[in-house]
Amino acid sequence: MKRILVLGGAHIDRRGRISGETAPGASNPGAWFEEPGGGGFNAARNLARLGAHVTMISPRGGDPAGEMVTEAAYAAGVNDRPFVFLDRKTPSYTAILERDGNLVIALADMELYRYFVPRRLAIRWVREAFAANDLILFDANLPEETIVAIVSRANSLGVAVAAIAISPAKVVKLKPCICGIDHLFLNEAEAAALTGQCPDKPQDWVSLLGDIGLKSGVVTRGQRELIAFGKGGTFCLQPPSVETIADVTGAGDSLAAGVLFALMQDLPLEEALRHGVAAAALTVQSPYAVNEKLSAELLAETLALVQRAKILH
Repeated sequence: MKRILVLGGAHIDRRGRISGETAPGASNPGAWFEEPGGGGFNAARNLARLGAHVTMISPRGGDPAGEMVTEAAYAAGVNDRPFVFLDRKTPSYTAILERDGNLVIALADMELYRYFVPRRLAIRWVREAFAANDLILFDANLPEETIVAIVSRANSLGVAVAAIAISPAKVVKLKPCICGIDHLFLNEAEAAALTGQCPDKPQDWVSLLGDIGLKSGVVTRGQRELIAFGKGGTFCLQPPSVETIADVTGAGDSLAAGVLFALMQDLPLEEALRHGVAAAALTVQSPYAVNEKLSAELLAETLALVQRAKILH
């Protein structure tokens, strides 16, 4: 069984969906929903449900929200190793959505992640966790100096390291260590923030990201073809049509989990992309950020809906 260490966001996602036409500056009828989330935590739970041995390290408050995250980790089979700050609150992301799911406004209360400083990586059990795993995955919720230290530690151990961009504002934290990252998962807005450019042709992302030192990356484009490059070549892949989309939250995180899980089974990049797209398709059909029915068997069945990746020249 492959062992994966995940460091990053594990917090509470709150989403309010307006049931009628949006009326700015007024009270809007709607429904409220909350669940554990965070890019790293979503990916960790997906990887565990697919059969990987996953350890998660993240800051957490000593509050009911933190307990909810702990329970979700246990339910998914994640080995949960948080840094608990009893006198502080667990981070949260609160979003207001229109009836069709488009974002109206969101508030990210992520102050606690500032306390995941580089010196915490020197703790003995954390050092041992780095050495004991086959892959290190982190997200850009963490402070820049901690991200740099994570990549440096993984590189020194010869352990592969992957990253999830999270947002255009946060992905820029990866610039100082971009050459040390083996796999990066990001969307077009995040790629534009990282490179400072927005090309006319999607395939140009490959050269733009390669020029800043990235070895391998997957650029998602919603329901349009994703672009990916790495040792196995350069590819594009059209996500399958999904009849019913319940919620797109967590789709990118599940795609990252599917791709990484397949790569760790020594599958080529083009086949790993199919696994990632299949995992994302299962996620958007669920009202949750992580499809609770996800399994290696269900993913294998869903692959039948995913076409082959095309080689880009």
